[in-house]
Amino acid sequence: MGEPLRVGMVGAGKISGAYLKTLERLDDVRLTAVTDLDADRAEAVAARIPGVAVAASVAELVARPDVDAVLNLTLPAVHAEVARAALDAGKHVYGEKPLAMTREEADALLAAAAGRGLRIGCAPDTVLGTGVQTARGAVDDGLIGAPVAATAFMTTPGHERWHPAPEFYYQDGGGPLLDMGPYYLSALVHLLGPVSRVTGAASMPRAERTIGGGPRAGQRFGSEVDTHVTGLLEHVGGALTTLVMSFDIHAARLPRIEVHGTDGSLSVPDPNGFDGPVELHRAGGEWERLPVSGGYRDAGRGTGLADLATALADDRPHRASGELARHVLDVMLTMLDAAREGVWLPVRSDCARPAAVRP
Repeated sequence: MGEPLRVGMVGAGKISGAYLKTLERLDDVRLTAVTDLDADRAEAVAARIPGVAVAASVAELVARPDVDAVLNLTLPAVHAEVARAALDAGKHVYGEKPLAMTREEADALLAAAAGRGLRIGCAPDTVLGTGVQTARGAVDDGLIGAPVAATAFMTTPGHERWHPAPEFYYQDGGGPLLDMGPYYLSALVHLLGPVSRVTGAASMPRAERTIGGGPRAGQRFGSEVDTHVTGLLEHVGGALTTLVMSFDIHAARLPRIEVHGTDGSLSVPDPNGFDGPVELHRAGGEWERLPVSGGYRDAGRGTGLADLATALADDRPHRASGELARHVLDVMLTMLDAAREGVWLPVRSDCARPAAVRP
């Protein structure tokens, strides 16, 4: 490709370290500017990476001529606001999940991008690593026959054990489904295609949480959202997925994701990571580990932004797309609606199954 995509980063909090580690070793993207509400954090990024300028505000950053795309690492509540400012300034956007807090916000962003000829990308990009992509190759190559069912489990006692300021995980827009669901649902769309309808149930077993470490260790705070969510998903191809997302399970021996077909079963690694073993059990056989057959090797947070950069250069769709993120958001919100109403509900949105990442 030609010149690298010049990136301005909004938000230099905890997750930014993982992105910086990846961006520093990529040739097709280059960080040129950073801004954060905490000026010291922005200055620390600029000191770490030569040539990075510190912008005083989001408005100043998106107006810079040396910024082609904005990396949006803000809190979920302002994802849509920051993304819209970037689009209005004529910049592409790649952001952390979720794309927005509501379907209406997400639709407005996609419409604004389409009207300006701009791209929107959204995490997670973990599904572009060798783990999920090797599993996808096995499904696409028919190694398990026709997909019949899948299971997906994310179980933890809660993020307050390790996060020094965990309250936002338990406020509107938080909870295990909206926080961790995008990893699992994006992987399931890659493996089985989009979701057509859902049902679910949800609960909040503990109304209070205790911060486990850091300067505020021992402080208690309340939860405003359901912290245990379980659901059933029907994919457009007919496969059924059982999903459990919980901040209320202290220990479990559940698999992360399994996909079962007419001729065998597939064990898929944690979709919150980029790699991991993929195992196949053929009917009548034994578990066998599959060799890596797809995905970006040695990937990290920011790989989806790099994929967007090469997609721009090659004039092809990027894989960690706003359309996929919009569908995943719709699936999650519809599941919560179904849990409140106690019914099956159709998922109104759709998306194309992203292109596989082959070696």
